[in-house]
Amino acid sequence: MADYSIISDTSNFMCKMLREKMCPEPIPSTNNIQISSPASQDVDYLVGVYLYDIKEEPDATQSQMIRRGSVQLQRPPRPYGLYYMVFINGSSQMGLKDLDIQKIVGKILQIVNDNSIISPNTLQPWLDIIEPPIHITQAKLTMEEKQRVWQGVNKPYQLSLFFKASPVLVSSEVVVNTPPVTDATFTVSAVDEERSDMLGRHN
Repeated sequence: MADYSIISDTSNFMCKMLREKMCPEPIPSTNNIQISSPASQDVDYLVGVYLYDIKEEPDATQSQMIRRGSVQLQRPPRPYGLYYMVFINGSSQMGLKDLDIQKIVGKILQIVNDNSIISPNTLQPWLDIIEPPIHITQAKLTMEEKQRVWQGVNKPYQLSLFFKASPVLVSSEVVVNTPPVTDATFTVSAVDEERSDMLGRHN
């Protein structure tokens, strides 16, 4: 199952995806796209990818233990939703105009719509089983909820995009050893013997 670093791996994937498909147009350099909070001061980048919340997804929770080999059981992973804000850095010295910002926002939407499925096995190639895909969708937030995210970093609201990546499965390190089966006992009931006799007579 995916390791705990799956959360940072998902963030890195989103940042890398934007860098590959937005540079050099409309963003001139890959250094202009960063994983960062809007609260970061004096950082000269254009587009920030900000993980602002993580919530467990109870509807996708598994209850059964996972068998590892013949004598081990592992607790099932916990599924989470990662909530991202992709924003234009207002502190940048690049001097973007409103139309420039709208072009950048439109390109981000296009990229995420075209690359909305992430394979955990791509993020963590050492996984020994096929993990369910992570889907990136637009987070359905009201304007008030979006403003609260900005207020949480003491910044005034500005045009930004909100996405949800889920399910992100975080594995457990709890493994239980179970005793191996050394012998098995079989019994034949009287009913089974009677059925065998009846079959013998018919034959």
